[in-house]
Amino acid sequence: MNLFKYIKGDKVIWTVVLLLSLLSILVVYSSVVALAYRYKNGDTASYLIKHIFIVGSGIFLMYLIHKVKYSYFSRISQIAVILAAPLLLYTLLKGVSAGEASRWLAIPGTSLTFQTSDFAKLALIAYVARMLSIKQDVIKDFKQGFLPIIIPVVVICALIFPANFSTAALLFLTCLVLMFVGRMNAKHLWLLIASGIVFIALLVLIIWNFPNAIPRGTTWKARIENFKNGDSESNFQAEQAKIAIARGIVPQGPGNSISRNFLPQASSDFIFAILIEEWGLITAVIIVFLYIVLLFRGVRIANKSERTFGSLLAIGLTFSLVFQAMINMAVAVNLFPVTGQPLPLISMGGTSIWFTSISIGIILSVSRETEVSQEGGELAVA
Repeated sequence: MNLFKYIKGDKVIWTVVLLLSLLSILVVYSSVVALAYRYKNGDTASYLIKHIFIVGSGIFLMYLIHKVKYSYFSRISQIAVILAAPLLLYTLLKGVSAGEASRWLAIPGTSLTFQTSDFAKLALIAYVARMLSIKQDVIKDFKQGFLPIIIPVVVICALIFPANFSTAALLFLTCLVLMFVGRMNAKHLWLLIASGIVFIALLVLIIWNFPNAIPRGTTWKARIENFKNGDSESNFQAEQAKIAIARGIVPQGPGNSISRNFLPQASSDFIFAILIEEWGLITAVIIVFLYIVLLFRGVRIANKSERTFGSLLAIGLTFSLVFQAMINMAVAVNLFPVTGQPLPLISMGGTSIWFTSISIGIILSVSRETEVSQEGGELAVA
């Protein structure tokens, strides 16, 4: 049976999503053993069933979203950005705390939590794409083109920053890429980059000398020092990830990971290390290749889109997902300090998987509209 006849949009992206989702179910089931013994008396089946439900519902959500005309998300983004700011503020003040950070809101009546930064990230990328597309005539102007776009970016990133620095930084970088692609004035972009460098420099200076002056300052300082020092006692997570990767030189086989019992966040932040341990380095290379394929197909969709909004939307969402994947994998192999970024489509999660699915659904919606337009043109010529 040909499943692709029931779906539209880029078939390669659909294939990548299905492959990564299948691998996610297998690796998550193996990596939750320690969690199951800690919280569920060894019952790994409950984690498996929940993850299969979330992944399955995510794919269904992706299917529904890809049927929606992507232009609708232009107006929706206006409302979403307005909602995102108070949601992020409420999360900072009243959210569910974990690891000294308030990042989640509990969903009443369920065991799920809702990470408001996921919603804000999607809303902001769509909003920036909208504003860039409708302001092309004045995009080089500071007051009319630059300020109306950068102000929401700064506000949203600033509200995400106290609890989740890495997400704020990745979102800011994604918006910067969008503004570059959207032909914003190079002088304004260099001013923005310079401001970002100055901000980071001041932040590092404050963290290093007065870590208690800002929320989570001590945590950020410890992570940087641990990454810099690299000794096993202070950099436990990275050391355990290295052990898992070293064991993966000779694949241990599905379900045979040892590091999952010691590695914190084995099913989410460090799932790439468990994947290498059990499935080998060749599988890791394949995973990297699949994300690169996702990047190229997203860029291809953007190039083929007939409207500026569709192109910018596809570029922004694709870069956001691939940036996040690369950061997660870089942390797992100890190229970056620990950040807490999950691996899209593979890590265990709740609403984060759904928002990833929505993002890919929107990319596929842009692709579907292009296909429909091209088919209409071919019929007109015929």
